[in-house]
Amino acid sequence: MHGRSPVEWPVLVGAVPPLADRRVDRPADRHLADAVAHAGGTGVMCQVLSGLGGVGKTQVAAALAHQVWNTGQVDLLVWVTATSRTAILTGFAQAAARVTGVDDTDPERGAAHLLGWLAEPHQRRWLIVLDNLDSPDDLTGLWPPTTAFGRTVVTTRRRDTALLTGRHAIDVDVFTPDQAVAYLHSKLADQPHRLDQADALAADLGYLPLALAQAAAYLLDQGLDCAGYRHRLADQRRRRLADLAPDALPDEHRSTVADTWSLSIDLADRLAPAGLARPLLELAALLDPNSIPTGLFAAAAVTAYCTTRLGRPVDGEDTHDALRLLHRFSLATIDDTGTTMRVHALVQRATRDQLTADQITASARTAADALIHAWPDVERDTALTEALRANTTALHATTGDALWTIPVRLTGWRRILARLVGFRPYEAHEVLHRAGNSLGEIGLVTAARDYFARLRVLAAQHLGPDHPNTLTIRNDLAWWCVQAGDLAGVATDLEQLLTDYLRVLGPDHPQTLTTRNNLAHWRGHTGDPAGAAAALEELLTDQLRVLGPDHPNILANRANLAHWRGHTGDPAGAATAIEELLTDQLRVLGADHPNILAIRSELAYWRGHTDDPAGAAAAFEELLTDQLRVLGPDHPHTLATRASLAVWRGRAGDPAGAAAAFEELLTDELRVLGPDHPDTLATGAAFAAWRGQAGDPAGAAAALEELLTEQLRVLGPDHPYTLTTRSEVAWWRGQAGDPAGAAAAFEELLTDRLRVLGPDHPDTLAIRHDLAAWRGEAGDPAGAAAAFEELLTDRLRVLGPDHPDTLATRASLAAWRGEAGGPAGAATALGGHVRAGGVGTASADPDS
Repeated sequence: MHGRSPVEWPVLVGAVPPLADRRVDRPADRHLADAVAHAGGTGVMCQVLSGLGGVGKTQVAAALAHQVWNTGQVDLLVWVTATSRTAILTGFAQAAARVTGVDDTDPERGAAHLLGWLAEPHQRRWLIVLDNLDSPDDLTGLWPPTTAFGRTVVTTRRRDTALLTGRHAIDVDVFTPDQAVAYLHSKLADQPHRLDQADALAADLGYLPLALAQAAAYLLDQGLDCAGYRHRLADQRRRRLADLAPDALPDEHRSTVADTWSLSIDLADRLAPAGLARPLLELAALLDPNSIPTGLFAAAAVTAYCTTRLGRPVDGEDTHDALRLLHRFSLATIDDTGTTMRVHALVQRATRDQLTADQITASARTAADALIHAWPDVERDTALTEALRANTTALHATTGDALWTIPVRLTGWRRILARLVGFRPYEAHEVLHRAGNSLGEIGLVTAARDYFARLRVLAAQHLGPDHPNTLTIRNDLAWWCVQAGDLAGVATDLEQLLTDYLRVLGPDHPQTLTTRNNLAHWRGHTGDPAGAAAALEELLTDQLRVLGPDHPNILANRANLAHWRGHTGDPAGAATAIEELLTDQLRVLGADHPNILAIRSELAYWRGHTDDPAGAAAAFEELLTDQLRVLGPDHPHTLATRASLAVWRGRAGDPAGAAAAFEELLTDELRVLGPDHPDTLATGAAFAAWRGQAGDPAGAAAALEELLTEQLRVLGPDHPYTLTTRSEVAWWRGQAGDPAGAAAAFEELLTDRLRVLGPDHPDTLAIRHDLAAWRGEAGDPAGAAAAFEELLTDRLRVLGPDHPDTLATRASLAAWRGEAGGPAGAATALGGHVRAGGVGTASADPDS
């Protein structure tokens, strides 16, 4: 030791980084200031700024340091780059020499002298900044003391409990979207032509400050605009993230975006369970950045993959601990429930850039297997299945061909035959089908149709037109087209598909039989229930021969056959067939199986159509109790049963109760499904219709007109729900005292029904019935009678003489003939004109 001259205050030790060009104030800046204000300007807790690398933690600390130094708020400012214990000891020793006037050749003793000096009651104000702390252990025994005049700020990517406990933790997040766009505008203000797609570029970069700064420098250096940078960023096959860094880094950045997280990954991978953090991050890098279910990483597929990678057994507890490591190093963020994880999109991109094509393929298949493992048979947890679909979409987008090159295991003569016919020995992963069907099963039938339309193109490209997977996807597409009411061309597609199945797979292949089932359904949906029933009866004979009586497809076909028989005008026969089927299904499946619950719903429906609405309501009430127990209150099937129960209560004589039930259901569907879900819109229509039945026709018409605007926006003009709502608007307009307006609206609707469904579809015939009735109500009984006469001819031809709709038309014809001919009691004796189809809204009819 040797003496030195007296200290000259204030003292600055270390190099405080300069503030970044166009720096944006952050919430963390306010949190730092608020902590002082709340403590009255003295005695604040040690503050720890934590967050992902690149979010700007150092800049937040630097802004504070510059502020307090420039305004004379501190006598001592020490800035230490705390990447190691040695660096911390050296910085503390330097500060000790400056404030005590004594050099010490041993950094440990020098650091101890500083800590002792900081704890003394000397009235000197100080700020210690420990920037970029890599390991909490490096500060063991070196934490500055808490005094009335001292303050410590630590920046770190770590979130360890030992680091944060007893200290004031401040999370530093990415920019808000507005901040990110404002930053780009500020950086490029003198060249506004470069700002094309600035908001989209900010989103692509995940609003990460480091990435935005380097992107701005790169596009300025290369003479690009934001759109050009986005194009290069999206070209992942040709460019890695590292290729998009400027030659000279701006704002004294120490590393590129691509290199920012490499140290954190290395450190996390060294901790127990050693070697596991990296492969889990590689899997997460292929999934949705915003919502990855943590349960995926406990799947057998993941633990087996990691076991192979590490050469030692790995189980679910190991993967859980490794995920917590990623969280502790801010490479991922796990929510408070521990069920969902987020990974910044650029962390994912940088991780993917380091993988070979074989590694991406292996990781993609593992992630896809984990998604299938996590997918529940019954989708009662809508948030989970929405996350699974989002992760499937992300996996497909980030891995290119990997999900289309799952090898088909062929041996012996099958391998030889495959080569002879040019069969490609690959198949699509099951998760691609599951994600699309999941959309349709929760009611998003239009989205399911569009999904399979895209998948069909990809399947033909990857697998060829005759590959079984391609044919299956074509089958799924046709099915969801029918369910979405998009019937144009479906018959031709199905018939061609059936021809291809017969040629490629033969008449007894399950997919050939499924295609025949879908073709029968198309006939029913296009207005030929008798043809559908006949086709299903023929199919059932072949299925029994090929599959046996207890196969699930047999049971499903029997339900479908009963359904279309009921729609031919034989609801009692449908109910009897469903009852027999229920007996067999209970024996095969058990009482709580979802198919049993579905068939009970069908039985209750047909019971109602056999003139027993009270019995239908009672059956739906019992079913609802079981669905609440088995599926939960928010499952789509449970919500659908509540709708059916409300309908049959109304038809049993309680329209006000039905309206109230639909109002409650609408509240729950808005919460569970959102305002634009087709089921939510349908429930809104049903609520309005039963409000009219309860005595408020004007209110029903007004509510339905508002709903129609939303349906046109969400579903489009030709969706079945939209067309049905137009019918309801017209009907209640008439009931509210405007029969001429109702007739005009039905006339317009008839034109669209003819175009979309054709002249013989039951819905088209129903519109003609309503149009004729309102013409009569508007003062043209002769025109009404003539229209009903023409309609009766067509209903006899299409539906037969005993169908309920045919009988309703005969009754209406008699009534309006009486009105037109003058006998005063004719219409009264027949009960006025009879409207076919009851309430007639999409959601009021459980079959819709």
